Amino acid sequence: MAIEVTMPQMGADMTEGTLLKWLKQVGDSVQRGDILAEIETDKATVELEAYESGTILKQLASEGDVVPVGDVIALLGEPSEAAPEVDRKPPAETPARRAIEPEAKERAVASTAAAAPAAETDASGRIRVSPVARRMARDAGVDITALSGSGPDGRILRRDIESAIAAGTRKAPPAEPAAARSAAPVARPAAGAIEGLSKMRQAIARRMTLSKQTQPHYYLTLDIDMTAALAFREQLNASATDEQRVSINDLVVKACAIALDRHPKFNAEFSEEGLVHHERENVCIGVALDDGLIAPAILDCQSKSLGRIAAESKDLVNRAREGRLKADELSDGTFTITNLGAFGVETLIGIINPPQAAILGVGSVMPQAVVRDGEVVVRQMMKVALSADHRVSDGAEGARFIKEIQALLEGPAALAL
Repeated sequence: MAIEVTMPQMGADMTEGTLLKWLKQVGDSVQRGDILAEIETDKATVELEAYESGTILKQLASEGDVVPVGDVIALLGEPSEAAPEVDRKPPAETPARRAIEPEAKERAVASTAAAAPAAETDASGRIRVSPVARRMARDAGVDITALSGSGPDGRILRRDIESAIAAGTRKAPPAEPAAARSAAPVARPAAGAIEGLSKMRQAIARRMTLSKQTQPHYYLTLDIDMTAALAFREQLNASATDEQRVSINDLVVKACAIALDRHPKFNAEFSEEGLVHHERENVCIGVALDDGLIAPAILDCQSKSLGRIAAESKDLVNRAREGRLKADELSDGTFTITNLGAFGVETLIGIINPPQAAILGVGSVMPQAVVRDGEVVVRQMMKVALSADHRVSDGAEGARFIKEIQALLEGPAALAL
């Protein structure tokens, strides 16, 4: 019996996704865990993973199609199996939507080599370009203002940049000298002008509004003495590989994973029927992209060593910036850490990432004068702030949870167990 591959829901407010690229074709054998396609959401480009093994019998969506969540995009089955008929609405049509069969790909390269029309822009004048395409263009020196996008609403996609690179044209003009750049006036919006929002910013606005309107927040802040943790980190990194070198945020992730195991309410979510407790501790970490912020998850932190968390954190951040996240890394997070310590920010109070029950804001580690045993000494201090859903927990429970994190970081040997 054929297995349906559907457009996944990667986030509570996701209603549709754009199929950017098929990585497997009809007739290809697929193993569980193989990457089938690349999907673009409002906030990221995600790799669609196969959850069953089989042979691709049929593809029901083409590259560039905008597909509602839950719609079937492909069928898997036995090699000799006939693909059944599946009812599916036609893809949403946009003025710039194009087919991408081989002939169309050749036309795309040819049109890139010719004089290309200006790129499509949104209401704010920003060029419609996916995060992956923007980074590829920057790395390859491609001038995106000269390209015509083949995605929905003229959005420039990865394949458009690949076509431009293959054509060997449309390189960005040489950079101005630094002196000229510094002398150039900074363009500012006119008074009263309305600046349009990117899809990512719209998604962030929806989710944060949902959080503040439906989740009654309470807040707790605490100072953590990181002096011992920094010495512990230095000792670990002295013999660690580059992949396993531990950051301060890795220490915080590990401490939170242990604390979540001991205080499971903060690894739960509210429902009208009661609290839904999660078996897995999937800790999300904030990653800043050109167009906004996303928070993919390090999965199953409850069973991972500090060194493995460090390696997976680096890999997760790199793949987030390259647009190669997996669906469950975006959709299965159970707790979030947001850290602006690298910017020298002292205090960060986060907004809960719905439907999670809490988020931990982390500030910079700073040398401060503190009193120890009646004497003023300099210690490396870090301020953390817990924002928690009052429907799920109360302040006293939040205090015990955040104090657990403090104890683990101030006695860091437990993080290595």
